[in-house]
Amino acid sequence: MTTEQATAEIAEDLDPARDEASKGTGGRRVLIALVMLLVLGLLGYWLYQRSTHVYSDDARIAATMINASSKIGGWVVEFPVSRGDRLEPGDLIAVMDSRETGLIHRQLQARLSAMDAKIDRGRAEMRMVRQQTSGSYQAAQSQLSAVQAALASSESDREYKTAEWQRAQSLRKKKILSQHDWEIARNAYKQSEQATQQASAQVASARARLIEAEAAQARIAVLEGELKSLRFQRDSLALEVEQKGVNLADHRITASIGGLVDKTFIDAGEFVMPGQRLLIMHDPDIIWVDANIKETQVRYLQVDQRVEVNVDAYPDKVFTGRLESIGNAATSQFSLLPSANPSGNFTKVTQRIPVRISLQQEAGLLKPGMMVEVAIEH
Repeated sequence: MTTEQATAEIAEDLDPARDEASKGTGGRRVLIALVMLLVLGLLGYWLYQRSTHVYSDDARIAATMINASSKIGGWVVEFPVSRGDRLEPGDLIAVMDSRETGLIHRQLQARLSAMDAKIDRGRAEMRMVRQQTSGSYQAAQSQLSAVQAALASSESDREYKTAEWQRAQSLRKKKILSQHDWEIARNAYKQSEQATQQASAQVASARARLIEAEAAQARIAVLEGELKSLRFQRDSLALEVEQKGVNLADHRITASIGGLVDKTFIDAGEFVMPGQRLLIMHDPDIIWVDANIKETQVRYLQVDQRVEVNVDAYPDKVFTGRLESIGNAATSQFSLLPSANPSGNFTKVTQRIPVRISLQQEAGLLKPGMMVEVAIEH
């Protein structure tokens, strides 16, 4: 075999390798092209999303956290709840030692019962006095009227007998009237005087009895005043009983809302002060998202816009909410320490506006404090 033939055979053997190399290079180019297209597509989608949505990663799930506390101080006798318990409105949280308050409450109730009995006795006495005095007063009035009429009659008779006696004296001086007739006229005059005096005494006695009857009736007014005072005392005592009853009820602390217990701060047997918190709880069915949006993007926001919520804890699940409210001031306005600028140097910082997003709970997955990212469609 000549050298030329050997060279030709070697070239023929290298042609398939060259074909394979050219095929590999082409596949890599296609793969690179596909990756570039994918990157460009993702970049375009990202740009599209950024142009049609307002994003924020400064957001958290929030709920109304209720601090259950004690209105009174005392020993905790029972504390049957623990973290994670589900409570319904009115469920028992704690029981305070109520022995002393219970004794005071029963004592006030006994005093109230005694006051009611005293009022009943005053009413009975007033009815009895009214019955007694009503008849005697009418009788005294009638008797006074009768003796006054008798006095008027005796006075009229006395005037007549006085005139007869004066005429008899004149006739006696003229010796026209006999001694016997003169004595008859004198006796009649004296009898009329006595009758008038007796009638006057009867009138005075009747008036005294009428005054006594009026005084007895005045006793009714006194009893009514005493009864009114007793009613005021009774009402005041009833308020004390009611107040102690409320205080006694405060020894049983119950849940004001339904929800989950997040944390407890005491145990049974401890002494708590008024206002000391016992536990923190929240209603897991009422949640929302608090987010802070850049002030440059607020112009795109409107209430009731659709919001996509991505929870860090569940990266494969997207939740949907609605823009509920937009804040009226930047978050910097609520800072405890004002941002003074005494040096005169100024660095402009984009402020954040708080917004609230309504969100529905799903199988208890969403918990207060979880970090989320929101995308508000505009």
